[in-house]
Amino acid sequence: MSTSLRLSERWFNRGLWVIALVFAGFLIGLGNVIVGDLPQVDGKIAIEDFIDQKAVAPLRLERDAAIARAEAAQPPLDQAELRLQATSQAYISGRETFDNWVATRTATERPGQDVELIARTARLDALKAAEDKARTDAEAQRQIMLDARQAQARAEARMEPYSKAARERYEAELRTSELRVFGYRLALTLPLLVIAGWLFARKRQSKWWPFVWGFIIFALFAFFVELVPYLPSYGGYVRFGVGIIVTVLVGRYAIIALNKYLAEQRLAEAQPNQARRETLSYDAALARLDKGVCPGCERPVKLADPTLDFCPHCGIGLFEHCHSCNARKNAFSPYCQSCGTAVTRA
Repeated sequence: MSTSLRLSERWFNRGLWVIALVFAGFLIGLGNVIVGDLPQVDGKIAIEDFIDQKAVAPLRLERDAAIARAEAAQPPLDQAELRLQATSQAYISGRETFDNWVATRTATERPGQDVELIARTARLDALKAAEDKARTDAEAQRQIMLDARQAQARAEARMEPYSKAARERYEAELRTSELRVFGYRLALTLPLLVIAGWLFARKRQSKWWPFVWGFIIFALFAFFVELVPYLPSYGGYVRFGVGIIVTVLVGRYAIIALNKYLAEQRLAEAQPNQARRETLSYDAALARLDKGVCPGCERPVKLADPTLDFCPHCGIGLFEHCHSCNARKNAFSPYCQSCGTAVTRA
């Protein structure tokens, strides 16, 4: 069986689906802009908005002063460390030279070298004194840095209770603000979903179906992308509860639709053969025959069987013979494929 849609009609349908997707894309873009601006309704909040400024201000001044002292003490400390390193290295080198010279003097045992021994010892003592002074200066700079760091730590420790209380109030207000924004999203998304459900039930097969389906796609995107990820969790109770409610509603609709369909099928199968064929549209009948199912009851039938003229399940006529040329033809075709004679119905 060939499909009943004309070639141009197929391309028009594809173009209309493109229009539906483009329409949905523009609606989704507009929805993203609106939803993205919703948090601005409440304004931006920060931890600083909830801290006791009067109590914290003196402590911040104390902390900042300690930080400034530490920063000012860092360059002199670096210089003192470098001087200590240089003087220590000079003393070590001088000590090695002195020890070597003493070893040489002991081996030769020349008394004339006693004066030089005194001079070398004096130079070594001077290097040791320079090292000690550099170490003292470095220790003093380290003490200044330590005092500044400890003062900063004390100020920050006294500030911590105020910061902790501010964080708690900030987090509580942030949760409240998120709930309000979620309420805005829900107030915006839920009516769209209701309208989409009504359009799906009543208008999805109207002549304006591209815009209907575009709006339905937009509403589903707004619900599952713009609303569901922002559902408050509360340990999973809310999300699982909403999932159960949505599943029950969708399942209820599917069960009612299935029972309605089965009741209509039983009522239709009780009608006479000609009356049942008149209730089926030509396009729907050919589409079902293309799938290898009966147009009346939608059960599988062996259309390739040349002896099959009626559905063995519901009895509706599937094939008949042309009254002009007696050729076997599709019972739903308005013309005979052999002679082109129009079919007349009693």
